[in-house]
Amino acid sequence: MTENPAPPQGDVPSPCIDVCKMNPDTRLCEGCLRTLDEIAAWAGLSAEEKRAVLARLAARRMNR
Repeated sequence: MTENPAPPQGDVPSPCIDVCKMNPDTRLCEGCLRTLDEIAAWAGLSAEEKRAVLARLAARRMNR
């Protein structure tokens, strides 16, 4: 069995959990709670920007 290598130091892993379905009412992914804009931009974001997205996701989870 091959283990996934750890992300490079400073890299922030994606919150994607492979449940990719957009909720038409909230306009959020039902799996990771990101917007389409957040999903599309993820690869180009800095580590700091990714952490800011993750903080917003935590707040969204609390408000569910």
